[in-house]
Amino acid sequence: MKKVFFLFILIASLSSCKKEVVKETAKIVEKPKPIIKYGYNLDNFTVIHDTIKNGESFGIILDRHHVFYPKINKIASKVKNTFDVRRVRAGRPYTILASKDSLEKAQVFIYKHDRINATIVDFKDSTITAQRFKEPIKTVERIVQGKIYSSLSNTMDSLHLNPNLTWAVADIYAWTLDFYKLQKGDTFKLIFEEKFIKDSLFAGYGDIKSAVFTHKGKNLYAFRFVADSSKGIPEYYDEEGNMLRSQFLKAPIKFRYRVSSRYNLRRRIAYYGNKIKPHRGTDFAANVGTPIIATASGTVTESRKKGGNGNYVKIKHNSTYSTQYLHMQRRKVNKGDYVKQGEVIGWVGMTGNTGGPHVCYRFWKHGKQVDPFKQKLPSAKPLQKSVKPRYLTFIKPLKYQLDHNILPVEEPEVIDIAQN
Repeated sequence: MKKVFFLFILIASLSSCKKEVVKETAKIVEKPKPIIKYGYNLDNFTVIHDTIKNGESFGIILDRHHVFYPKINKIASKVKNTFDVRRVRAGRPYTILASKDSLEKAQVFIYKHDRINATIVDFKDSTITAQRFKEPIKTVERIVQGKIYSSLSNTMDSLHLNPNLTWAVADIYAWTLDFYKLQKGDTFKLIFEEKFIKDSLFAGYGDIKSAVFTHKGKNLYAFRFVADSSKGIPEYYDEEGNMLRSQFLKAPIKFRYRVSSRYNLRRRIAYYGNKIKPHRGTDFAANVGTPIIATASGTVTESRKKGGNGNYVKIKHNSTYSTQYLHMQRRKVNKGDYVKQGEVIGWVGMTGNTGGPHVCYRFWKHGKQVDPFKQKLPSAKPLQKSVKPRYLTFIKPLKYQLDHNILPVEEPEVIDIAQN
């Protein structure tokens, strides 16, 4: 009897274990969730990621993936208003969604312009389409501060900030700061936007919303503000509503230059046997290939190579002022082109009569060459009186952020800023 009872208990125990194993197995085997990307279920395709090689074209890529030229030509024609297939560039990543059979024939081509933007060309059936795709972006504000020990770019590098942000800061302060006269111990704070894909993949910078540079003990504020909503053009203003942008930049080169020779009508030049020869320009020494920028907007009146000037560009800004840029390695603009302030018009070189790489910057007023550093140059238009109250209200929390070094902003109404 005891043996029978023991056998019954053993069978029941095994049966129970079996049920538990079945239950556990049922928990483990779950149907995987579909992978949706670019609006497609990637489980339905063979997904191929690659990068465009030198010499490759849209046609070569599709041909390699079993789409032949009659169809390729049809695709190019159908999508030309949205996507010019001739403009695909080497080094750009792309994705192909191909059939899941042994042929793996391309059905969708996804060209990635950058980390955020892509173009999707769909030709998997008789209807050929092209549409823009934008990755969902999360934008966050960030505040950083730094102290100058050698240069702005070195300090920004030490803060692990991309050079693009350094250039953006230089653009904001190009009219008010000489970045080659910054002093050791000068400080700055920036509040700017960073963009992320999927909360973690850095996708670039957004706007610099506000900044303050402390130079020679003076705080130089900059606040981004759209004064005319109909035009929607942002500018940077100081805490009193004065626009930072002037009509002329201080220099035709942004970074890594030195003034090697100033305007001097009694200068002796070694190149001409140490004889007195008027120098009616200002020389900015820089490495060959350094970009040269227009110091103000205007129309190119000359762009050529001539004698001791070498390659040069001359720009007429208005009926009063013109500027000229000599000894270029090469010119980027042509006569008749309209250029904007800060636009690259050429590159530093040694063409013409020159003992080293530099750009000779000449400044014309009423047809006469003058020293730009001794001119009282016009500034950009200030805020209209009707707009200024709105501006001062707008910058109040931004200034609070900078002054108190915090994010997010606490309500400034609870703080008496005048006493802090």
